[in-house]
Amino acid sequence: MSQGDEQPRVVIRDRRRIDPTGAVRTPAGEQPAGVRPGTDLPGEQMSEHDTPAADTAGPEQGTAAQQGTAPQQDTAPQDAAAPQPGADGDLTQQLAERTEDLQRVTAEYANYRRRVDRDRSLVVDQAAERFAAQLFPIVDDIERARDHGDLNGAFKVVADRILGLLDGLGVEAFGKAGDEFDPSLHEAVMHDTSAEVTVPTATTVLRQGFRRGERVLRTAMVAVTEPQSPAPAEEPEGSPDQAAG
Repeated sequence: MSQGDEQPRVVIRDRRRIDPTGAVRTPAGEQPAGVRPGTDLPGEQMSEHDTPAADTAGPEQGTAAQQGTAPQQDTAPQDAAAPQPGADGDLTQQLAERTEDLQRVTAEYANYRRRVDRDRSLVVDQAAERFAAQLFPIVDDIERARDHGDLNGAFKVVADRILGLLDGLGVEAFGKAGDEFDPSLHEAVMHDTSAEVTVPTATTVLRQGFRRGERVLRTAMVAVTEPQSPAPAEEPEGSPDQAAG
């Protein structure tokens, strides 16, 4: 083949700014000083068999890169899990606060239960007392019938059941002739004097009284008899009159 028949050489220009070796290239059209125009710079020609740097990187380089980053991933959780100074003191303080809160809540709940039980018992007592107070007029009629001898037959059976209700509620009657007068238990509606008594005495009971435990539900209505001449108070020994005599 003659020189005239020679085919022109195909030139492929690589315009990447960084060549596969990592060196910075001079952009196309900019020639370094001292280089003649038209001269190919090293690395500008790229044959069909050349591959990019990312493709030519061997498996050993990729493995090395992975091995280089692996220790950082392993050490990060260890650094986060490492105990910090003062953590034990904070946990102890939090535990003490939670314990104090639990003790306070427990005490408040115990007080609440006692208050509820007391209120429930009070409600039961008030209901029993109101029910018993409604039976008192009936009991008065029963006692009048007993005094007149009319408490017999079916009426006696009913009367016994009503009195049984009062017993079941814990209500008891009080007030008998001859009891010493007590203003907290007796209501005096009549007054008299007699030499037969030495202290104020309830000689006549006009209406019975009722109480439930220590609580008086109704006072007894009585006639009070007092002594005619109260006993003189005894003078203490060594009085001024004796000293003057």
